[in-house]
Amino acid sequence: MEPLAVTLIVAGAIVFIWVLLNMRKNRPDGTFIRNVPSYRTMMGYIMPTRNEAIVFFDNYIDAGPLLEYLEKAKPKLGCDVTHCLVAACSIGILDNPKMNQFVSGHRLYQRKDGYISFSAKRKRGDSRAKLTAVKYKIDPEHTFADFCEWVDGKLNVKVYGESTAEDRELGLYTKLPRPLLKRAVGFVRWLDYHNILPNGFIEGDAFYTSIFVANLGSVGMAPGFHHLYEWGNAPLFMMAGKIEDKPVVVDGQVTSKPMLHVRWSYDERIDDGLTANYGINTVKRVLEQPYLYFGCLADDGSDATKFGEAPSVHHGDRHKQPWDV
Repeated sequence: MEPLAVTLIVAGAIVFIWVLLNMRKNRPDGTFIRNVPSYRTMMGYIMPTRNEAIVFFDNYIDAGPLLEYLEKAKPKLGCDVTHCLVAACSIGILDNPKMNQFVSGHRLYQRKDGYISFSAKRKRGDSRAKLTAVKYKIDPEHTFADFCEWVDGKLNVKVYGESTAEDRELGLYTKLPRPLLKRAVGFVRWLDYHNILPNGFIEGDAFYTSIFVANLGSVGMAPGFHHLYEWGNAPLFMMAGKIEDKPVVVDGQVTSKPMLHVRWSYDERIDDGLTANYGINTVKRVLEQPYLYFGCLADDGSDATKFGEAPSVHHGDRHKQPWDV
């Protein structure tokens, strides 16, 4: 065979593979959303990164009912503010499916499942314990008690002083020479862009998630406005600060209330500000009414509410998709 013919065959094969890769729209973790308005499609190209499309929201939550609830729930369930934040975000995602979208490869996807990632101590109460990222797959059948039990079981696996599979894997990567490590990271990004990153990798990475939650109040800090990670596909970051007494106006009178300061970072490419407002208000309502949404204080379980059956805040259809998928 002539060299020119071989060259043409190889070039044709490369072009064919390139076309197939760029036509691939299915992902292990998301369903491609069709019939997206043209302006929203263009947003993925005009603002190709999350931090070009980031919007910040400031939110204050009346923490009085939450603190009262935790006084009763902590001895029974072993929960704290972080448990409540993650549970509230889980209900928020179930109640607002549009918040569970993400952009990857300039395209908009509906996430197939809901996930909340959050940072936690590997051994609670031990100041020497390392932080770890925990990824929770939202289970609509879970009650708050079920969720607290799941968290405790997850953290007990990652005990202080013991090396986890994740630690060993990352340790191996960081031993690579810088040029190799840089190319390895770039290769993973390339696989992700073309929707061929294995599902096992996605499931095990905390940054492929619906929301990342960080409770800085657990270490006595105020919340900051956090960037969105370009690694993974998380479109939302929630930072909560220390609960502090703040002056508020009630019935025209200035009084003091314990307030939880929450700051949100939001990728506006997934949907507009109204959707963000719906989601934020859901989380706020849940945290301000913990007896209704969390319960699990009665011995017979009569006050327990499943995450998927929690009262809808904005009275919409929680399972309605934003567009045809």
